[in-house]
Amino acid sequence: MDNPLVQVDPGLFIWTILTFLILVSLLTKFAWRPLLQALDRRQNLIKDSLDKADQARVELERINSEAAKILDSARVEADAIVSKGRLAGERLREELKEQAREESATLVKNAERQIELETARALQQIRQETVDLSLSIASKVIGRSLSKDDNERLIEDALKQIESKSH
Repeated sequence: MDNPLVQVDPGLFIWTILTFLILVSLLTKFAWRPLLQALDRRQNLIKDSLDKADQARVELERINSEAAKILDSARVEADAIVSKGRLAGERLREELKEQAREESATLVKNAERQIELETARALQQIRQETVDLSLSIASKVIGRSLSKDDNERLIEDALKQIESKSH
């Protein structure tokens, strides 16, 4: 049974090995190296992406930490501003109360002064009427008209008597 497919032919064997080696070298040069280079580039790209993702995560954590610090300081500052506002409001309310007290005291003093002036005017008017009435009665009692000097002397005496009685 001599089957040509099962027989070993040294020429075919050499040509098959030679073709195989040429094919392997060509595949190595044109397919395997570019494929390995592409895989290396892909691996480096993935590694760089992972490194950048880690850096971004670290940066995000740092930014979140800073944001938390800024929020805390903003809350503290807002509390301080609110506290200052309350204090300023209290101070303003006290100032307004004090101003109202002062205005009230001024109005009372002015009213008292006005009352004193009106009282003095009324007393002066009463004195003048008393003097006029006294002169009228005196002139009727005496039955004659007094001279100008007599009138002035009587007025001054009457005023002195009234003033001594009022004090």
